[in-house]
Amino acid sequence: MNLTPSLLRHSPRLTFAAATDEALRLFFPLAALHAALWPLLWVLLWQFGLPLAADTASGQWHAQEMIFGSFGAALIGFLVSALPEWTETKKLHGWPLLGLAALWGLPRITGVFGAESMIVLACVFDLAWLLLLAGYAGMLAIRLRTLSLIGFVFFLVALAFAAARLRWAMLAGDFEAGEQAIGMALAAFAGLLGLALARITVPVTNRMLDPGEETSPYRPHPARVNLAPGLAALLTAAEAASLSPAITGYLAMATGAAFLDRVAEGFVGREGLSSELAGLWLSSALTGLGLLIIGLAGIGLSLPPLAGIHLLTMGGLGLGVLQVLSIAGLLHTGQPLHFHRRTRIALALLVCATLTRIAPEFDPDLNLPGGPHGLSALLWAAALVLWLSVYLPLLWSPHTLEQKSC
Repeated sequence: MNLTPSLLRHSPRLTFAAATDEALRLFFPLAALHAALWPLLWVLLWQFGLPLAADTASGQWHAQEMIFGSFGAALIGFLVSALPEWTETKKLHGWPLLGLAALWGLPRITGVFGAESMIVLACVFDLAWLLLLAGYAGMLAIRLRTLSLIGFVFFLVALAFAAARLRWAMLAGDFEAGEQAIGMALAAFAGLLGLALARITVPVTNRMLDPGEETSPYRPHPARVNLAPGLAALLTAAEAASLSPAITGYLAMATGAAFLDRVAEGFVGREGLSSELAGLWLSSALTGLGLLIIGLAGIGLSLPPLAGIHLLTMGGLGLGVLQVLSIAGLLHTGQPLHFHRRTRIALALLVCATLTRIAPEFDPDLNLPGGPHGLSALLWAAALVLWLSVYLPLLWSPHTLEQKSC
């Protein structure tokens, strides 16, 4: 990786032009900053006692911010960059991206403090960017007469419904309804992760197996491509309909098994153990394990559902998002597909953060430095700051604007 040109100083005008040239250049750093700082403030400064949250559950504010804040920014950056690439249409850049960032950003300010007086306004802003994304994908699907984007539209609409449902539950003081909304949002994001991995894994694997890109030695089984997202769609619908814990539990187990099946995508020889590929199949593995624990707890087994939720979110979604950010960040700045040493350390730290977060759920007497959540929050933040130290100079450098490789 050649970082030298990206580390040169530039005028604010040139830096602004680079940062807003396409969505991932702006939203990937925003996602990393949000994911690193918000949990640190909650855990180390306020011990989850949000200063403006009197009648609402801090845990639901936390879930809302990680799903629609951190993962939401990564979703905007990925889709608004990938959809034009997949459909060979004009990309969004410049001030429209800043407008999208403003829609995403205002609810994040309310979320970090738990500002109950701004729940409705924050909901409107979150619904605006989610429905704009769904409309954008739907418009492209209609214009190009393709069904390949329908899955993205479905999960984006489901996320919008879950966001509205969660805010309503918080206003009404209905804790159970809020938990169901969070479950729906997690199922929808698992589906989006499955769709994204299906799109990314094949070209990345072929590039790793044949750097010259003269052949396509890897071709996945067609059933493996859409099985996990398809089952995630059923789980999302079941959560939306508030079906019984047993039904959603069995569907979560089935979806988890489908994600575990995707681990076989890493069986391509020693290249499958490289950090560029290992993060993809390990993301599927952690997502699958998390969903299995959630499902088994739902049908009555004595397992901690919070462990499954954090294995799914921090491990599966977190690692998957960071892996996608790392791959796209290189290819869209003209760099070879080879992770920097700091990127590999960041991925390892993120996995360690996940394990230290779920360990106290299985052993409540476990004595970790900084309490049950402090060490995990520090490792999580360290991983994202380390990632930023590598990619922010690339993404915001004018020198990388004309060096893209899709």
